[in-house]
Parts: sequence; structure tokens; C-alpha cells
Amino acid sequence: MSSQVLIEQASGRAFTALLRAHAAATRSLSAQLSADHGLTLSDYEVLLRLARAPDRRMRRVDLAEQGLLTASGVTRLLDGLERSSYVERAACSSDRRVVYAVLTEAGLEKLRAASRSHIAQIETLFRARLEDSELDELTVLLARLEDGGEELACAPPE
Repeated sequence: MSSQVLIEQASGRAFTALLRAHAAATRSLSAQLSADHGLTLSDYEVLLRLARAPDRRMRRVDLAEQGLLTASGVTRLLDGLERSSYVERAACSSDRRVVYAVLTEAGLEKLRAASRSHIAQIETLFRARLEDSELDELTVLLARLEDGGEELACAPPE
């Protein structure tokens, strides 16, 4: 067997392991976040991005791009958050085509409450399986695969 085939096989195994780990972690964290707070991981991410944005507002199209959602996907997600009064719409005074999503006080409080248990769940998930040195190494290795996007911490600003 040539070395190229072995490299491709190792890459394929690594990619498969990455996908399976992501799916398992997402499934576990999402189920707990939903049970404890009635939020999906996508809901949590949008609330977190809004909490970190200037004036706690972002254009809906920017949320779609940063959250890796389609325009219709972010619309459905924001509709649910609006019904829960966690987010509200705001028009742009200079461009009627632009619509902002704005984090409400209720949304910020929901995010803060959810973050306490969600961060603890992340900690438990990783600590149960990995040592500190392994976590450090995993972080370095996964960072090499990133496309240079912004790092988003799990906790909202205080």
C-alpha cells in the first residue's frame, strides 16, 4: 500500500472521528440545554452573539452568516426567540431593507441563566474524557483546521 493511500485513510479516519465526536457532543449538550432551558444550541449561539454585539443588535443577515444558517433558517430561529420575547426586531433608520435582531433584557437574563448550566455541562463532558494536557493539545490541533473565524466564548458578557 502506498504512503498516499495511508495518508488518505488516516485523514478519513480523523475526519470521521471529528464528525462523530461533534454529533455526540452536540446531541448531548443540545438535549440538556433544551430540557433545562427550552433552548437549542442554535438559539443559545444567537443569543450569545447578540449579547456580544454592539448595542446587543445585529443585522439578521449577519447572524445567518456567522451562525452558519440560511436566511430562512435564521428567520425561523429568530421567530421563535421573538415569540419568547428574548429577541425583538428593529428597523434601520437609514435603510428600510435592513432589519436588526435585538437582544431584550429577558433574552439576556435567559442567556445568563442558561450559560451557567451549559458551561458546566461542557466542562463535565470534556473533563470526563480528557486530561488537561489532552484538552490543550486538542485545542491546538482543532485550531489548525479553522478558517480564521472569530473565537466565540461560551459565556455571555457580564
